[in-house]
Amino acid sequence: MPLSPFLAALSRLLFPPFCPVCRERLGGGIAAALLCPRCQSSVACLRPPLCRLCGMELAGEGAGGRLCGECLVCPPPFLMARSLLRYEGAVALLVRRLKYHSDTSVLPAMAALVANADLGAFADCDAIVPVPLHLSRYRRRGLNQAALLAALFFPQRQQDICCDHLRRVRDTPPQTTLGGRQRRGNLAGAFAVTEARRLSGCICVVDDVYTTGATARACATTLLDHGVAAVKILTLARVAAPGRGRLR
Repeated sequence: MPLSPFLAALSRLLFPPFCPVCRERLGGGIAAALLCPRCQSSVACLRPPLCRLCGMELAGEGAGGRLCGECLVCPPPFLMARSLLRYEGAVALLVRRLKYHSDTSVLPAMAALVANADLGAFADCDAIVPVPLHLSRYRRRGLNQAALLAALFFPQRQQDICCDHLRRVRDTPPQTTLGGRQRRGNLAGAFAVTEARRLSGCICVVDDVYTTGATARACATTLLDHGVAAVKILTLARVAAPGRGRLR
């Protein structure tokens, strides 16, 4: 039952809203934005043109359909990957709060950032599969950030989010501690399809950040090896390509 105007005003007085990134107190006029103006200004979308396979920002102008150098040399197993935001500024801090500190208070701000995203390219996916955590890491954190993000991305498709399609069978070192080549080797054989799970059609794999694509490639390969027709990757953020400065 919604609060009366008086109780709502009293609640804001006693429990004033704060920016979940910098903890600055929010004024009544901007509370609905969930981020303070300074943190909001650090949020940036990826700027086209993008690689049509992995979604990397490409230098120069021009029509879509181009490929980045890595996808030309070593095409990924997935059909496409797309990220909504750059992994920098407030976005990076929100992800770290959720991922490493289990701070679910950042979820409303994340929901606001993705609320108007165009996810039409994923409408044909038959199931939405969050990247799984190894059981030991899940126990330490108490949550899987990829599963929470999947619920934010697809609020009208909760029944299609399948957290039991993939499982992580090796507790690998965190990808953030490794270089590009090490990341790929680190995830070799790290994922498996749940026993007796019959998969088909197109699967959307959801993760928090796309860096080198090692996790996306490993998940896609595992799913394709078990009967899936196609895999699409969706992440909240992506590490900016070299040479692509901050958007202003």
